[in-house]
Amino acid sequence: MTHPESSTRHLWPVDPADAGARETAPDADSRAVHEPREPAPARIRHIRLTPASEISMAPPTWLWDGRVPEGALTVGPGREGIGKSLFCAWLAAQVTHGRLPGVHEGSPKGVIYAATEDSWERTLAGRLHVAGADMDHVYRVEVEHISGTSMPLSLPRDCDAMADAIRAHNVALLIVDPLISVLDDNLNPHQDRDLRIGLEPLTKLADETGCTIFGLAHFNKSAGTDVLSRIMGGRAFSAVARAVIAFARNTRDDDGSAVISQVKNNLGELGLPSLRYVVESVEVQTPSGPGQWGRMVITGETDLHVNDLLDDAPPDRAERRENEAAQDWLRDYLTEHGGEAASAEAKQAAKIDGITERTLARARTKLGITVRTEGRATFWRLPT
Repeated sequence: MTHPESSTRHLWPVDPADAGARETAPDADSRAVHEPREPAPARIRHIRLTPASEISMAPPTWLWDGRVPEGALTVGPGREGIGKSLFCAWLAAQVTHGRLPGVHEGSPKGVIYAATEDSWERTLAGRLHVAGADMDHVYRVEVEHISGTSMPLSLPRDCDAMADAIRAHNVALLIVDPLISVLDDNLNPHQDRDLRIGLEPLTKLADETGCTIFGLAHFNKSAGTDVLSRIMGGRAFSAVARAVIAFARNTRDDDGSAVISQVKNNLGELGLPSLRYVVESVEVQTPSGPGQWGRMVITGETDLHVNDLLDDAPPDRAERRENEAAQDWLRDYLTEHGGEAASAEAKQAAKIDGITERTLARARTKLGITVRTEGRATFWRLPT
């Protein structure tokens, strides 16, 4: 037979010695309900959920078709003295005149140029001038403190002020040369976590303003041909950037040329043709006398890739003879085919004759063979 007291349910362990006190607990709780309670502190952060169905889809847009995305961070690594800064001057010139194939083609835009390693008077202004930039729409950026002193740009600290400047001056491109130099001094550029703290606000700045950010970087001294792992500072540079365009000297020829290759492209195709470029010296008369500045000239596409050129040594005498023989072979092959042939067929024929694809690529570059694309096929043509 069940005793009435055995039906009592205890919601906590009961000490027999304290059973009487425990029995009064419900009455105490009942009285506590009527006593005023301290209000809960307001939350500084809260979670907001947005259904994906309410987010409008939009295709990526490009500052430079297929290569440099609009409203995103692109990093440009390479060794020192390779012409990376000259590329930035070239890019600025195209944007200020609306000549770059992309979303702003036919619509000139402003460019902000943040540089810490070169003098504006002795270096940057001359480079921009010989590149053909609209000098009224390229802006040097400095930070003015409330005390009246001028100081270098510091990101992400100055992101909000930079957003205001971008909108006020119709800026489509922010160049940072080099990218690591403008990150806050409190951040360790060799720690991925610190790099992300500095870089992720830049991606937000680019996204919210629609301004492309192009930041230069240097290669470290490690060996290997993986471009993304050789960016000085840390892997976060390549991880946060939506695109990476790398630069390398063409060590397979002695013409002083260099190569630009797409090594990361989260928003587009990765297998874009690399571009060959050379640097010309241009003399300009200035109020202080004549001066010379370098100008980058893109000469066309190339089969060489930056990955193939890292850690390359210049060809020795035997390789030079091999290259010369390959040039003669390629010239004769294209001549026999009316001056133009499909690159895939030329490569296959060269392979049959014992010419490697790398040697053939050197020969093609040396001869100045032009590349024409038709759908997915490419054709090589002898220069006229």
